[in-house]
Amino acid sequence: QVQLVESGGGLVQAGGSLRLSCAASERTFSSYAMGWFRQAPGKEREFVAGISWTGRRTYYTDSVKGRFTISRDDAKNTVYLQMNSLKPEDTAVYYCAGTNNGRGRLWVGVTSMDYDYWGQGTQVTVSS
Repeated sequence: QVQLVESGGGLVQAGGSLRLSCAASERTFSSYAMGWFRQAPGKEREFVAGISWTGRRTYYTDSVKGRFTISRDDAKNTVYLQMNSLKPEDTAVYYCAGTNNGRGRLWVGVTSMDYDYWGQGTQVTVSS
């Protein structure tokens, strides 16, 4: 069973940047589609960004388009979320998720149900 460990969260001022990392324990990481989700206090977990197992397709929720970038480095078994122009409303616990469900090369999961494995989360706080 793959283990996912997030890092890179912290406190940043509005307009600043952070890069989240998610390291996977699985040697077959390159076959996993990956995603980032977030959950703010009192709110449901929401999809942020996803990347296909090939890395050829990415998908973002509208509120982060143009500001966040998801990428992967299969040699390091790691997926990243580069977050720029951060806003206070981006404050949340960010979770990494993965699945090796054998879907197509361009498939990107966009709901929690699409993913089988989850990290423990990393806190991102954006001050105004």
